Parts: sequence; structure tokens; C-alpha cells
Amino acid sequence: MSDKVVNGVQGQANDFQVQANNQGLTLYGYWRSSAAYRVRIALNLKGIDYQYVPVHLVKDGGQQHSEGYHQLNPSELVPTLVHDGFVLSQSMAIIDYLESLNADVPLLPEFEELQLEEQQSKELRWLVQSIAQDISMDIHPLNNLRVLQYLKGELGCTEDQANKWYQHWIVTGFQSIEEKLERLDNIHIKHKLSIKHDHRIKHGQCIKHDQQPDNNSEGKVPAYALGAQPSLIDVCLIPQVYNALRFEVDMSAYPKIMSIYEYANTQPAFISALPENQSDALN
Repeated sequence: MSDKVVNGVQGQANDFQVQANNQGLTLYGYWRSSAAYRVRIALNLKGIDYQYVPVHLVKDGGQQHSEGYHQLNPSELVPTLVHDGFVLSQSMAIIDYLESLNADVPLLPEFEELQLEEQQSKELRWLVQSIAQDISMDIHPLNNLRVLQYLKGELGCTEDQANKWYQHWIVTGFQSIEEKLERLDNIHIKHKLSIKHDHRIKHGQCIKHDQQPDNNSEGKVPAYALGAQPSLIDVCLIPQVYNALRFEVDMSAYPKIMSIYEYANTQPAFISALPENQSDALN
């Protein structure tokens, strides 16, 4: 995967529309947006080249509210994906679209790779989607930027009160996710997973998921949520943990979640997608 950054988004109101007319695949995002972060991970894992257009969610009153961006995405949210003139918003819909562009690197388990009965494989796919949606539809919407801005602005909450709000919903969500991830382990699926594809990403690096990671000092095998294969769970979980740590949530009660997070962030596709590694970081 390689990305090309388009600068100068603070110019004319139609800048975003002009850039949307470019051929190929363009991602509009913000470095700290966990929804855009998910899409970057998915693009990297699938090895899809894209052009990146930063949309600053705070500067200039929020560039997502500009006339040009509103014409592109009336929801005035990130991410937005444009592919050869087709405009799509919402990270989970975008990721599903990316699945159709490169089915060779699936983010949902495939029947053949799992070597399971068809019904078992369907059940696992639904479980993966369930956990991913716990994050994208239950945890994240309560804690995104516009909710926090409303709490501190319209409702007059202090910074401390807003942080307590954030931490409460993270803790509530992560408690259930930790338990669900343990249940996935108990299904004894992981040893049946094998990936035959190399995931090529930025700078020509390669992630070979058919190579099992080494045991750590405690004898545990670091891995993704489903073992050797990255899935939609990891794509959604890693950005949410990143934000939880940013808001100083105590993660000691979630060893399974943290094990997945720490392992994923040793892999090039996830490192490249990190917020601080984006061109608009800290701008």
C-alpha cells in the first residue's frame, strides 16, 4: 500500500469537490478519527493504493463543515471514500466495499481457509461482525468528537466530566468485549486458521500471516483476535484501544484486549495506520 497526500485543503470551498473528481481511490480522513483509522488499517491489510486528503475536524471551526466537504458528504463526518466518482461514507460500509475490491485478503473468515462446516463458518463470521459492531456502533458513537464537543459546549460539562463520560462507556463496552474474545478462544478456532496471502503495504513491506508468532517471555503466543489471521475485530478494536489509552482508561482489566493490541502494533499494516504516522498528525 502507498498513499499520496493532497495538501491545501484550507483553500476554496470547492477544493474537496475538485479532489473528489480525481481518478482512483481517495480517502478523506483525520489522523485522530478512529473511524478513519479503521479504514486505513483495512486498506493497508488489503494492499490497496490510495490518495489521502486530510480534513481537520477542529481547525477553522472544523473543515468537515465547509461547503465543499458538505457537498461531498452531507453528514459532515469522516471518513469519506471516493473511488472513480463513487462516493461512500461510514467506515463499516467503506470496509465492506473494500472487501469487494480485494476478496483475496478477507477481513471476515472464509470457509476454505477455516476448513469448517459451512454453518460453523457462518456462525464465526457473525460472531466477528458482532464484536466489530459492539465497537463501531455501541462504544464509538457515544465518544466521538462531536459528542464530546456537545458535552463541553452546549451542556457545559467540564473537561473532567467529559473524560468521565468517555471512560464510563469504554469500560462498559470493553468488559463485554473481553468476555466475548475469551469465548472465541474457547471455540478452539485459532489452530484451524491459515492464511496463504502476503499483505503488501507501504514501503514494500510484507506481512506473512502463515508464520506463527513466537512465544513471549510468559509463554503466551501473541496473536490477533482470531490467531494468525487479522480480521474485522482487529480493524475496529485497535483504534478504540488507542483512543482509550489517550483518555487514560485503565486497561489492566482487559488482558486479552491488550494482548491483541500490542501484537497488532508490531505489524507493518497497523504501524503505518497509526495516527501519529499520518501526514496531518499534530497539524
